[in-house]
Amino acid sequence: MGALIWLASYPKSGNTWMRSFLHNLLRNPTKPVPLDELDQFCLGESHADWYRHRSLKPLEELTPLELAQLRPLVHRDFTSAFPDSVFVKTHNFLGDWLGHPLHNMEVTAGAIYIVRNPLDVVLSMGPHFGMTIDEAIDALRNEEAGTALVKAHVPEIHSSWSTHVRSWTQHPSPQLLVLRYEDLLDKPRKHFKRVADFLGVKPSNERLERAIKFSSFKMMKAQEQREGFKERSSKAAAFFREGRKDQWREKLTPEQVRRVIADHHVQMARFGYVPADYADAVPALSGAVNSEA
Repeated sequence: MGALIWLASYPKSGNTWMRSFLHNLLRNPTKPVPLDELDQFCLGESHADWYRHRSLKPLEELTPLELAQLRPLVHRDFTSAFPDSVFVKTHNFLGDWLGHPLHNMEVTAGAIYIVRNPLDVVLSMGPHFGMTIDEAIDALRNEEAGTALVKAHVPEIHSSWSTHVRSWTQHPSPQLLVLRYEDLLDKPRKHFKRVADFLGVKPSNERLERAIKFSSFKMMKAQEQREGFKERSSKAAAFFREGRKDQWREKLTPEQVRRVIADHHVQMARFGYVPADYADAVPALSGAVNSEA
């Protein structure tokens, strides 16, 4: 049995990228791991089958409270999936839902959290969830945001982007590695090496470079085009779209940029995401209602 290592992020912030990197690094294949095999290496926190094993009734007949009560038990079951560390993907914020923890810390060894500029997150969220950009901006500020119970997945509890980021990053710990999506793009060797160091893995330079190459956006996009990807939303033409940073400068209106900054400026400032040319969009401290504090 192994303790859990959470791979956490707000949706559309690089979680699949990290899963692919770790799979290619730790399994060390001679060719890129197929996208549809990623869940054989990293469990999905919301995957319904694990919850069905724990429920005496069909999941559709459970109340939200009954589902919340199952979560810590399911997480304990995760520890039996592999003999060593068990990686688990989660989009839940770090906190409680209906009085029960969204992550069972009693069986947790650590977590890797990826944060991405919300100005770019809204552009990825829109196509994935079938939203307009304005709807995605509204979703990012929604403290009740999450997904519904469907056949394959139990509800995910996202909360707002700011609450999500704050919940995972406000208490630094040796058991927590926080990464910026943009840093992984700009200096992949440096920051993916940090991931290996965090996990106590000492790959050769060749092995590290191969895992970075095999999990690159270009490689994964080509894989999806050839073979498809079962995690692609039915509302999206593709799971992997562009993967670039600062797309917002081309695709958001100034008014949309200001809305995102007004909603999330506290956490954006922490991670260097408030653009210098939009500094005046940060609400004045005096008299401002700060929902992020």
